[in-house]
Amino acid sequence: MIKGHKNPEKKFKPEQNTCEMAVGVQMITEKDYRKLQKLGKFDTKTSNWIHTPTNIRQIGGAHFTNYRYVHIFIYHNGADSYYAARGFQGSLRV
Repeated sequence: MIKGHKNPEKKFKPEQNTCEMAVGVQMITEKDYRKLQKLGKFDTKTSNWIHTPTNIRQIGGAHFTNYRYVHIFIYHNGADSYYAARGFQGSLRV
C-alpha cells in the first residue's frame, strides 16, 4: 500500500446491490428527484443512488445525486461502489 493512500479493500461490502434491495420499490429518476427537491431539501448531508438508464448500467455505471450549495448535483460512479452514507431514493405506488 502506498503511504497516505487508503486500503482499496473495503470492509462490510453489501450482500445485494441497490436494485436487488429495492424489491417492490422503483428507484426514482433524475426527473423525479428534481420534483422531490421542490418539496423540501433532501440529501444535504448524504447522497443517494437514483435510477440509471439501462445502457449505462450495462457497462457498469450508475448515477447518484445530492443537494449542496443550493444546487442539485447528479454524479456517476461504478455500480459496484458503496459508501456508508449513500442510500437510494425510491417510490412506492399503491
